[in-house]
Amino acid sequence: MNQPLVSVVMPVCNVERFLAESIESILGQTFRDFEFIIIDFGSTDNSTSIVSSYAARDNRIKFHKIPNCVLPAARNAGCSLAQGKYIAIMDADDVSLTNRLALQVDFIERRSEIALLGGATEWIDATGRSLGAHHVPSEYYEIQSALATRCPFWHPTILIRKDIFLIVGGYRAAFIFAHDYDLELRIAERFECTNLKQVVLKYRIHPFQVTFHSQRQQTLYKLAAQASAIRRGHSKLDPLEGARKITPRLLAELGVGEPAQQNALASDCRNWIRSMSAAREYSAALDAARQMLGSRLNYVERWQIADLRLAVARLYWKQGRFVRSAVTAGHALITRPLILARPLKLFLRWFRF
Repeated sequence: MNQPLVSVVMPVCNVERFLAESIESILGQTFRDFEFIIIDFGSTDNSTSIVSSYAARDNRIKFHKIPNCVLPAARNAGCSLAQGKYIAIMDADDVSLTNRLALQVDFIERRSEIALLGGATEWIDATGRSLGAHHVPSEYYEIQSALATRCPFWHPTILIRKDIFLIVGGYRAAFIFAHDYDLELRIAERFECTNLKQVVLKYRIHPFQVTFHSQRQQTLYKLAAQASAIRRGHSKLDPLEGARKITPRLLAELGVGEPAQQNALASDCRNWIRSMSAAREYSAALDAARQMLGSRLNYVERWQIADLRLAVARLYWKQGRFVRSAVTAGHALITRPLILARPLKLFLRWFRF
């Protein structure tokens, strides 16, 4: 096989339920000039045999098994093997649309200034049911503004120039659950990035996602990535270069104290609950909400606590636990009586002439 234009890199670890569909979505691309690097980093289910069966039938698949490690290390291992001019990131529980690579390669080949290119997504649940499209900013100034507080890219949609990936040093293992955000921040500081407005991938929402399974840690790592970027902007020196572990204490030393940490955790938990509820994963959403409400909240703003309790009340209601729902809604009202204004506003809007 000649040197491909694109190297698709997909890490795999215990994802047998969705793996075949993800692999087939890459093998079925209308764009054909690619290699497909799959890195298994410690599966104990049938993932290895599933990949092996596809590799035996399609020589574009380059299958490698490595010892169990953190996800960013597995991604780096795959990207280090890439022969292509571009690296396309893929996750083993998502589904690329058949024209994803064709759209992205056509765009980036015509825009030599673009270092990283993402795209919009359609969210789906564990069964493949559509949860609607989720769009992303496409203008560079919008992306730069968004990066200060959130990640404006869906990581399994991105296509990166390999030379840029190497210049910035790839993924940093310390940012285990925000390694994608950290990488994108470092690339966007020095190079232009953008998103396609078209949907290029079906992004699966399910309770076993790394993103959601480790939501608390992801919030802390996200805050660390932001603090690290701010320090680089001020002094050009990265305080977390070479860091081995991100801890709440380290965040506090970077100026992100416990109040900011607690409020970010509460805010991200509320977003997590919305996503799980949209996917009808009510039990997972309820567990997360109750765990958050049972943690230290002494610095969390009262409206956030009330909103979390309202979310729990709604989840109890969906499960048919009406008495618990009413009691929890009452606790939310006691926490912040102003939340009563929400249904009143809806009522007044309904009867407004």
